[in-house]
Amino acid sequence: MNTNPQLVDTLNELALFVNDRIEGYKTAAKETKDAQNQKYYQELVQQSEQFVNEINGFARSAGGDAESSTTLKGKFYRGFMDAKAIVTNRDEASILDSNIYGEEWALKAYREALDNSELSGPARQAVERQFKASQQTYEQLKRLKGIAAV
Repeated sequence: MNTNPQLVDTLNELALFVNDRIEGYKTAAKETKDAQNQKYYQELVQQSEQFVNEINGFARSAGGDAESSTTLKGKFYRGFMDAKAIVTNRDEASILDSNIYGEEWALKAYREALDNSELSGPARQAVERQFKASQQTYEQLKRLKGIAAV
């Protein structure tokens, strides 16, 4: 097996953020009072789980291990959002704001992964596809926020 520590590091870093995404959407699905949003957040959890499985598969192929934890920043942010949820009574606009912010971080992580020249072939194609899906999610969340604000 060909090992590529730089590629593994890039993929593991991205997997941390995708794991943050999973935890964030699980929380949103629990907190929302909107049935349609709940279904959407659950779909995003499933999508993110597929994404991280794919990323971890490429990390293993590059000689590394799968990444199952989340970022420290994500842990702090979820704690902050839990406290904020109590104050805002878990209103839809606050939940959407949290998800939009989280998606911005995911997009940043995807951009950083795509900046790595070691990321090539099928792994790059998968990350590009996931990045596009994350961009679409970001736009959809902003649209939902516009609807929630009305």
